[in-house]
Amino acid sequence: MSTVLAGHGLVKKYGSTTALAGVDVEVRKRDSLAIMGPSGSGKSTLLHTLAGIIRPDEGQVQLRGERIDKWGENRLSALRRKRFGFVFQFGQLLPELPAEENAALPLMLEGVPRKDAVARARRWFAPLGLEGLEQRRPGQLSGGQAQRVAIARALVAEPDVVFADEPTGALDQRTSTEVVQLLTFATRETGAALVMVTHDADVAAHCDRVLQVRDGRISGHSHFTVA
Repeated sequence: MSTVLAGHGLVKKYGSTTALAGVDVEVRKRDSLAIMGPSGSGKSTLLHTLAGIIRPDEGQVQLRGERIDKWGENRLSALRRKRFGFVFQFGQLLPELPAEENAALPLMLEGVPRKDAVARARRWFAPLGLEGLEQRRPGQLSGGQAQRVAIARALVAEPDVVFADEPTGALDQRTSTEVVQLLTFATRETGAALVMVTHDADVAAHCDRVLQVRDGRISGHSHFTVA
């Protein structure tokens, strides 16, 4: 199966601190990769570098063989809207919008008419256990429900890669398990790759592979399942 996203020789420094010290990583279609490590290990920097949010000082980031780390910010912003999806620790839903419009937001930002964008977003509500909650605003949702809406938003544009930064960090254990199961299942169903930063070994175990990061380097690599 072909590589969707790759980082080669990634180096990132902040003053005298080396956040990434020559990291190599590849992610394939339907692959789910968890990145773990202690605070300050470089795991979030690695995720943000792969997502085009941070530029590496050295090395390359390639999406389907095309180098993106040298792109301009406008082109990178369009890439993050169209071909990448994001799930954050606290969901980051817009409080004034109902759930269905929050999920449809990436499409509406690209000029898709609201009616069409919402119809596409609604397709995710039943698979994610959100049926009947389309009109609820974020303040009317539980933490787990809000993260499911965030997953729908991440997938609505049918991205190549979904990046999840501590997506279960604010949830209890049972809800965390439910959310990560839905996240890994949904990304595989769409054919997207998943790159997830987590502190939770139980959450990481739902992914196909786990990278352990320490001091800006890959210190371990485990396989749990075959995608």
